[in-house]
Amino acid sequence: MYQPKTLERIIDVYFRKLNRVISVKAGTQVLKQDGFNDKLYWVKKGELYGYLKNESNSLTTRVFRVKPGMFFGVHSFFSRTLVASTTVIAETDSELAWIDLDTKVVEPESYGSLSEQFMPVMMHELAQRQVLAGMQAFEKEKALQKLYVAEQMTTLGQLAAGIAHELNNAVGVLSSKTEGVQSEICRFLQESKPEVSHFLELGISDGQSVPSSEVRKRARELQELHGLEREQARQLARAQPKGEVPTSWLENLEEALQYWDLGRDLHDMRLASKHATSIVRSVKQLGGTDHFRQPDIDINDTINKSLSLLQSSLRRINVVLRPAVLPAISASSTELVQVWVNIIKNACDAMEDMSDPQLEIITRHSKNRLLVTISNNGPMIDEVTRRKIFQPNFTTKKGGLSFGLGLGLAIVQRIVHSYGGTIALKSDPEKTKFRIKLPIA
Repeated sequence: MYQPKTLERIIDVYFRKLNRVISVKAGTQVLKQDGFNDKLYWVKKGELYGYLKNESNSLTTRVFRVKPGMFFGVHSFFSRTLVASTTVIAETDSELAWIDLDTKVVEPESYGSLSEQFMPVMMHELAQRQVLAGMQAFEKEKALQKLYVAEQMTTLGQLAAGIAHELNNAVGVLSSKTEGVQSEICRFLQESKPEVSHFLELGISDGQSVPSSEVRKRARELQELHGLEREQARQLARAQPKGEVPTSWLENLEEALQYWDLGRDLHDMRLASKHATSIVRSVKQLGGTDHFRQPDIDINDTINKSLSLLQSSLRRINVVLRPAVLPAISASSTELVQVWVNIIKNACDAMEDMSDPQLEIITRHSKNRLLVTISNNGPMIDEVTRRKIFQPNFTTKKGGLSFGLGLGLAIVQRIVHSYGGTIALKSDPEKTKFRIKLPIA
C-alpha cells in the first residue's frame, strides 16, 4: 500500500516494535464506548468495525470500518479525553500495533512534538473515514431506494388484488353473456337464414389471423382479380387471407362480409374476455413471483394475440411485423401478452395525433436469447421521462379517456425481470424503441 513518506516514517518509528503488537481473535472488543483508552492503534492485519450506541433509545449502528494500514482510537488519544467515542470489535482475527501516552517522542528536534509528528496520521485517518462514510451513504441510499420500491409494489399488490376481486365478477358476466349471445345469434341464423350462417361461423372460429401489411397486399390482388372496390377487397382479404375465394362469397359479397364481420367481432369478444380473465389473475399476483408457466410457448404467437386484442387501436396504424423462426421457451402466455399489449398500447397513444403512424415489431434469436424490438415513430421521449418511465405511479397521461395510473410499464418490467430478462428504452426524434431480451433457458 502506498503511503506518504512522513506517514511511512511514523509507522516505521512507532509501530514496528514487537513489544507493542497484540493479536486479537474475531469478536474481541478492543475498545468500549465511553470506556478508558490511552492508546492509538494501527491495524497490521485483519478488519475491525466501530459501533455507536444511542443512549436515549439503546439503538446501535455501525459507523466505520478499519482495515490494514488504518488507525483507530484517534479521538481519545489526541484530544486527551482518554474516553473512547465508539466501541471497536474485531470482525476477523487481527494484529494491532499501538502506542500510548507514555511513548517517548523520537527525534523531536527534527520532527517536533508527538502531536506535530502525528499530524499526517490524523489527516490520513480523516480522509479515509470521509471516503468510507461517503461509500456507506451511497450504499444506504441504494438500500432505501430498493426498500421504497418494495413498499410501493407491496401496496400496489394489495390494491391490485382488491381491484381484481371487483373486476372478476364483471369479467365473468362478460364471458358468460358473450357465449350466450353467440349461441343465440347462431341458432337464429340457422333457423331464419341458413345460407349465411357459414360466414358467421367462419368469423367466429378464425377471426382475423393476418397482420395489416398482408391484408393490404392480398386486397390489391383481390381487387384486380374480381374487380372489387377497395374497401370490399380489404374486408374480403381479412376473411379469406389466402387461396382461391369460394364462389359462395362472391354471389352476395356484401352480405357475406357483413356476417363474417359479426362473427369476427364475437371471436374478438371471446378472446378479449378470456384474456381479461387471465389479466385479472395476473393482477392478483402483482408484486409476487408465483406465475403458472408452460413449456413450448412461441413468442411470435403471443405477439399476434396482442395485435388481435388491440385491433381497434391499430386500424389507423401501419403495422410492420418481422418475425423470425424462434425456439420455444417456458413462459406464461398471459404474462407475455400483457407485456406486448402495454408497450403497443402506449405506442398507439403516443402516435394518436400523427398523420402517418408506424409500428414495427421485430423478433430474432441470438446467443441463447430471444430479442423483441417494438418501435414507433411517435414523439421523442425526453431524458427525464426515460429515467422514470418504469417507476410505479409515474404516468404522462393526465387527462381524457387515456388517463394512466402509471402501472403498465412497472408491471412490464417486473414480468421481464422475473424471466431473467432485460428491457431497455431508446428514443430520438425519428423513433422510440423498446428492446426486450429473454433467455431461452
